[in-house]
Amino acid sequence: MLTKIWSWLDDRERMLRRSFGTDISTPGQRRLAWLHYHMFDHAALRTVWTNFFEVAPGVYRSNQPTHARFARYRDMGVRTVINLRGEDKHAQYLFEKESCEALGLTLVNAKLWARQTASRARIQAVIDAMRAAERPFLFHCKSGADRAGFAAAVYLMVFEGVPVEEAKAQLGLKYIHFKGTRTGVQDYILDVYAARLGRGAIPFEDWIAREYDHKAIQAGFDARRPPQDLA
Repeated sequence: MLTKIWSWLDDRERMLRRSFGTDISTPGQRRLAWLHYHMFDHAALRTVWTNFFEVAPGVYRSNQPTHARFARYRDMGVRTVINLRGEDKHAQYLFEKESCEALGLTLVNAKLWARQTASRARIQAVIDAMRAAERPFLFHCKSGADRAGFAAAVYLMVFEGVPVEEAKAQLGLKYIHFKGTRTGVQDYILDVYAARLGRGAIPFEDWIAREYDHKAIQAGFDARRPPQDLA
């Protein structure tokens, strides 16, 4: 019974969340979008909780910034923002796009998912965005914990030559990332890569291009198979 009630409430919440917050062109619609942004995207929390950290010189990770925070990071020198949530029709993206345009920041969309594996093309797009970004640059997801943690680990491995076992530290409790939940799939991808290295060296970007199979890794995570079974 409780499961049915929770499912019903969750369905209604989703319906409400998708029913508004897609327009900031008029004062009335902007107020509704602001409500959507703070109620459903938890923007109010992110005015004080930033999950902002330096990954490497000139490279930063965080949760999704508010306009005031975008301005602060611009004043720190940040030139490029990589949005790991991807382009969207709802308020969080509309306000971000508006902020970046007003502040002269370059906004790049490179979508990942927190609770499922991304395709080879999606991960390569993140790497390409980092490679092309004018520095200093910032990448963010919603909470700055899961997608941002995975992206930070990828950055360190690809651009700084950091070993995977060290890069894994970007996914940890320090950043409010919980390996034991569905977001642990991000750790699992790196675990599979680490296991693959036991059979011989291969750079992470080459592994993604030649061997990475996001569907198999997702299935392995869902079944909690040992990473070496997929390496």
